[in-house]
Amino acid sequence: MAEGNQVHRRRWSRSWIVLGVLYGIFFFWYTSFEGPLTEEEVAHFSRVIENSPGGQERLERWQGFMQSDTGDDFAVWNAIGLYETPKAVAGALPGESTQQVLDRYSSPFMSKALMRAGHIVMLGFSTGKAIDLWGLEDADNWDQGALIRYRSRRDLLEIFEEITANESSIHAFKVAAMEKTIAFPLDPWYQLGDLRLVLAMLFLIIALLLQLRCNRQR
Repeated sequence: MAEGNQVHRRRWSRSWIVLGVLYGIFFFWYTSFEGPLTEEEVAHFSRVIENSPGGQERLERWQGFMQSDTGDDFAVWNAIGLYETPKAVAGALPGESTQQVLDRYSSPFMSKALMRAGHIVMLGFSTGKAIDLWGLEDADNWDQGALIRYRSRRDLLEIFEEITANESSIHAFKVAAMEKTIAFPLDPWYQLGDLRLVLAMLFLIIALLLQLRCNRQR
């Protein structure tokens, strides 16, 4: 009997260790520990932005975003208005819808973001005109809205650098599909569904269920 109890205890201990290690790996991958952007990084990414399409205007908007970096994760709210018919763009097939052209940009972009622990928190499609609006022109109609979480501003800037690095940039699909967009960062930001919390609770439940199973087998 004593030997059987020891076996169960070893199995239970191994379960906690394995789950703890897995959670630790996820936590350190999902969380940024590199701190705010350095002056050298700000200078580097400023050159990258300046050399991109619409670079000077874009740089004026991104400069404060880079210089105010907290080093923490953040989110970007995106409001998107699409053309009824996409603009002609190299790489798109004849007859593709605006959404299909946009997907040629958003799918590889989100793949790069996911590799850096970035992901969509919320995605929705418009059900009508804006129900509250002032101080803006041509802002009644939008097609989509998305809230995207990024591990750090450094990650977003690295993604931007990758997708604008060559002449066949996927950014052209975004320009061909989007008639208008507003994207603004949120930092600090809060959500009840933080994956670090969700995964911790899930692993805790799994560990307790395994412990209960071991107790029943004694």
